[in-house]
Amino acid sequence: MIIPSVLVLPFPAQGHVNPMINFSQNLVERGCKVYFVNTDLNHKQVVSSMVEQQESLDESLLKLVSIPDGLRPEDDRTDFGKFFDAILSTMPSMLRKKIEEIHLNGEDRISCIVADVNMGWALNVGNKLGIKGALFWPASAAMFAMQCNIHTLIDNGIIDSDGISITKNTFRISATMPVMDTGSLLWRGIADSITSKKIFKILMEAAETTNLTEWCLCNTTYELEPGVLSFVPKLLPVGPLLRSYDNKSVNARSIGQFWEEDLSCMDWLDQQPHHSVLYVAFGSFTLFDQNQFNELALGLDITNRPFLWVVRQDSNSTNKITYPNEFLGSHGKIVSWAPQQKVLRHPAIACFVSHCGWNSTMEGLSNGVSFLCWPYFGDQFYNKKYICDELKVGLGFDSDENGLVSREEIITKVDQLLSDENKRSRSLKLKEKLISNIEEGSMSSENFSKFVKWLKD
Repeated sequence: MIIPSVLVLPFPAQGHVNPMINFSQNLVERGCKVYFVNTDLNHKQVVSSMVEQQESLDESLLKLVSIPDGLRPEDDRTDFGKFFDAILSTMPSMLRKKIEEIHLNGEDRISCIVADVNMGWALNVGNKLGIKGALFWPASAAMFAMQCNIHTLIDNGIIDSDGISITKNTFRISATMPVMDTGSLLWRGIADSITSKKIFKILMEAAETTNLTEWCLCNTTYELEPGVLSFVPKLLPVGPLLRSYDNKSVNARSIGQFWEEDLSCMDWLDQQPHHSVLYVAFGSFTLFDQNQFNELALGLDITNRPFLWVVRQDSNSTNKITYPNEFLGSHGKIVSWAPQQKVLRHPAIACFVSHCGWNSTMEGLSNGVSFLCWPYFGDQFYNKKYICDELKVGLGFDSDENGLVSREEIITKVDQLLSDENKRSRSLKLKEKLISNIEEGSMSSENFSKFVKWLKD
């Protein structure tokens, strides 16, 4: 039997690497071999985080490899304009060199490239080498529809040719899709106006790469986004893409993490009552200033409930953030990075205080957890609105006149959410619908099988 060798290329950010690692592990389980390509810097972080790795990583079937991103290790990769420029000027030639190196070694011949939509240039590299390609979209189907319909938004006077809002009105891309507002445009809030314009152009060009392939896969389900998927039939849902754990892997760390997971939080959760713990995690990018950090810390204290709070070490060192003197933290546990999927499926978790990144959204929904939504940038504002207004399984925080989410607001919303049995009930029903898509014969599973069959043809 032919074992296809697939090269998987995520955009170099934790929120893009996570779903594509899960996708890659699915490919391996279905009889494929995968070369997973990180940037050199991210590859180093991933390997470092896998100290005492106990999750089975069969390196004969899932190989972690890397190429340069064009920047020096000390360069600021949060300068998105500079980062995108470096990627586009450096990585295409480096990717070609990596593929040729794999072929020269004689181990395998890459038969397909699966690239993040925003790394769609990789399909052009593949075309020149006679390698077929597919695209992977790591955010919601709604954001895919938005990015692929930028020209329509311009023509309809919603935005100008630089992606800047012309009107503050809400809009619909399609009658089958939820209402959006210009504050939740995918490229907003990422950088300064000049850099944002540059990123907007790059996203517009990336959307055009969807014409290079018949396959565009997404970590979502028909039940979750039916209206959007009917509007963009080219986008095939293969979600929820979750890691599978067996009983022997209780202490296993997840592959692909930029930081080492602190597994001590699982023992701590075992000691907490069912449905009692606030899980507080804002992903790999969110940064708070000192005033907001203080309000969050003191708000968690005053709730008088157990909490598990993920505070990245880099978020403290970058911002010189310190805990307020009044903060006791006696009800909680603070870790620098958590095995999030394991945490969310633990029976002690009562709700998820989240930035609403799409991976966190899918993991929370797939575990029947209700949300307290605190978006930071980009698609997170749309995800928050969808969680609260369409799915009705969460609440959002409101800022005060100083732009802060106050400790009182945190207490109010925690109490309001945890006393709402309807939201809890809807969360559990939604979990059943999402998890059923993992089962053989389900829509997502069938889509994945069709893709693998195409790979093996």
